[in-house]
Amino acid sequence: MNALTDRPAAAVDPKLLEILVCPVTKGPLEYDAEKQELISRSAKLAYPIRDGIPIMLPDEARRLD
Repeated sequence: MNALTDRPAAAVDPKLLEILVCPVTKGPLEYDAEKQELISRSAKLAYPIRDGIPIMLPDEARRLD
């Protein structure tokens, strides 16, 4: 945990999550802390988060079934 923010070092900034949208649909994203992914239900994609940085590239996203 980072003493300044009270969240794990790899956690995504909540303010960033508020403004991020799916690059494909421009729709909202859901944060999956356990899998470290941002989920776009409308695009059926899961964008990975690496070292606290969301990778918002459709080519890097995992397809949801």
